[in-house]
Amino acid sequence: MIQSTPITFALPKGRLAEQAIEILEQCGIDCAPLKLETRKLVLSDGVGKFRFIFVKPADVPTYVERGAADLGVVGKDTLLEENKDVYEPLDLKFGACRMCVAGFPGFSTAELSRNLRVATKYAAFARAYYQRKGIGVDIIKLNGSVELGPVIGLSDVIVDIVESGKTLEANGLCVLEEICPISARLVVNKVSLKTKSADILPLIEKIKGIV
Repeated sequence: MIQSTPITFALPKGRLAEQAIEILEQCGIDCAPLKLETRKLVLSDGVGKFRFIFVKPADVPTYVERGAADLGVVGKDTLLEENKDVYEPLDLKFGACRMCVAGFPGFSTAELSRNLRVATKYAAFARAYYQRKGIGVDIIKLNGSVELGPVIGLSDVIVDIVESGKTLEANGLCVLEEICPISARLVVNKVSLKTKSADILPLIEKIKGIV
């Protein structure tokens, strides 16, 4: 018997969603409707047991925390920045990269007589990171092309995710400090984990067996 209320997944638009869909298909979920070209933001599987909503990556934790979605797939970088109250049971092992401090080779904070200027789209995370280190910072929030910060003199360093490092290298920059590894994570609404445990817990175990 199909449950009256479907399990709702929040999926980030783009590559992470594509890789998440591959895993869900291996779990036996009909994801064919998700592969059709459509502008719809809410889709269901073939039998109505699962519903999928497609949102901006930064919004996934909000939908899950607020209960608009039972589960979600999101990068660890987003979780660190958004700091939402969600359960994070699994590292999905894809979308792997590193959160790093980057700048010109040889740069040192010891040479500064002012606050360190940090360009980043992870403003809350970067501020907290440097507070823990006891370093005063001037956070410059950027939404793209963060590498430009040091290149044009807007910032001393950047805090950003690094995959291959080729963009840094092409702009004369390098990794100065690796903060933490980043990858896609499965997140779950804490209330849903209790009220829909009969459906969610077995699914988590299936995904765990795959990744």
